[in-house]
Amino acid sequence: MKTFILCGGLGTRLDYEGTLIAKPMVRIGKEPILMHIIKNFADQKFNEFVFCLGHKSNTIVDYFLKENKKNIKVLIKEKKYIKFLYKNKKTNFLGYLIYTGLNAGTGGRIKIAYKKLKLNEDIMMTYGDGLSNVPIKKLIKFHYRNKSKVTLTAVRPKERYGILKIKNNRVTYFDNQNKKTSTYINGGYFVIDKNSIKKINNSKIYFEQGPLNYFAKKKKLLAFKHEGFWKSLDTLKDKNDFNILYKNKKKSPWTI
Repeated sequence: MKTFILCGGLGTRLDYEGTLIAKPMVRIGKEPILMHIIKNFADQKFNEFVFCLGHKSNTIVDYFLKENKKNIKVLIKEKKYIKFLYKNKKTNFLGYLIYTGLNAGTGGRIKIAYKKLKLNEDIMMTYGDGLSNVPIKKLIKFHYRNKSKVTLTAVRPKERYGILKIKNNRVTYFDNQNKKTSTYINGGYFVIDKNSIKKINNSKIYFEQGPLNYFAKKKKLLAFKHEGFWKSLDTLKDKNDFNILYKNKKKSPWTI
């Protein structure tokens, strides 16, 4: 099953770095977060990736074709589409670099890349800015067992700020330890039925709005609850937090 990775966002909250490179190229340790995502899937025996490119797409193309050229074998090279094999001692995968435009929505990027590859199959999808130790095989099994049209991974992130409880203007509870919330959010890591892609009507549509709302109303959108590690890279602070986790752990918390 192919994994679509959305790599086209602007990264506006990353300050200056977001204007220079695509967000998935932000480094955690010596490698971009995109490579950490790839290795996470590859370690679980999923080795085919469709990269949906947009903002600063050249930085992703250059990373593979120039910085890693010794590990790359180019199979097809067109103006907006490159197919390649990546192979080194630890990681092997087949990659498709597809330029999906600067202004496409997340749903539009999926549809553009899906049509370019002339696919007729179920896919996985994730964002190019989040890491988690989601057990992919269990996620897929859950999707098919429940006959879902779209399955998303539901996670409970840590609070960014301290929590207060107030009664009659007096603080009755204070917790500044950034504990997990009681609310689930969309953590990415989707399994998508091939027929669901037909609900992406145009390149501007956002997958999280039109298609997901449609299947939620039809009771065909299911949530695979993941209680393990999950974190997204939205700001410079997130980048620094990721690097602290990477440096201070013998095994990164997003590693299976």
